Amino acid sequence: MLGRPQRLPHAGAGLCGGRTVSDEELRALLSGRLNDPEEQRRESLAHWDTAAAGWARVRPWLRDFAAPVTQWLIDALELQPGERVLDLAAGPGEVGLLAAELIQPGGVLISSDQSEAMVDLPVASVDAVLCRWGYMLMVDPLAALVETRRVLKAGGRVSLAVWGSPAANPWLAVSSRVIQEHGLAEPPASETAPGAFALSDPERLRAMLEEAGFVDIEIDAVDLVRGAPSFGEWWETQLDMSPSGPAVREAPSDIAGAVAAAVEAQLAPYTSGDGVAIPARAIVALASA
Repeated sequence: MLGRPQRLPHAGAGLCGGRTVSDEELRALLSGRLNDPEEQRRESLAHWDTAAAGWARVRPWLRDFAAPVTQWLIDALELQPGERVLDLAAGPGEVGLLAAELIQPGGVLISSDQSEAMVDLPVASVDAVLCRWGYMLMVDPLAALVETRRVLKAGGRVSLAVWGSPAANPWLAVSSRVIQEHGLAEPPASETAPGAFALSDPERLRAMLEEAGFVDIEIDAVDLVRGAPSFGEWWETQLDMSPSGPAVREAPSDIAGAVAAAVEAQLAPYTSGDGVAIPARAIVALASA
């Protein structure tokens, strides 16, 4: 049986942030309204809804690119038949579906794109929680981890992935920075604001897990390669999976062209006759309740 309480676009479903801020949103920001967590959650849903079509197009590519991280998360949990598993920030759902195969017969998968879905679960009601590239994008990741600890049974496990540092992820850091420099997206308010690199410091992640009440914490890194046959194909995929993609594509041709040219120039060291191969690094963690 697969439990699927909600399937809504959520910040946890994505890899990177950044977008164009409207006049209305700017006024809200200046007035302090967007400091309200509930307002930020509503903004997050609308934000990723904009990118939903692009994510559908890159789903096969993402599955293959993320496979080493997905396998680490699944293997770390050592899932058993009959267990109840919660898949948070599920996105396309391939992580949870792999878990579902391991918990049969008798297991239950609860798959949701919203961290708020945990609020509806009783205390100590699941054996394991999966979250691939979600906590870093949550408005209050510590609160989300505390809630994760609440719904886990004693000895239950959480396995999660976030992105490593910008330096370890030029495939994401360079394009985000260039888009922001051209005024097509707003930079994060701080290094720890919700975004791709909010939890990129392994020690900060460890401290947050400890504060949430987890023990037996293991943190590791998984190196990936963000590749493509050409920069042009790489760039189209990058725009598809970025919330800033629509803003770039809708920008005047001279600005959109300047953005692409600047990104290509900065990523030239990773380009050869064989295509584009840019390093990426995910931070992965396992912890027990």
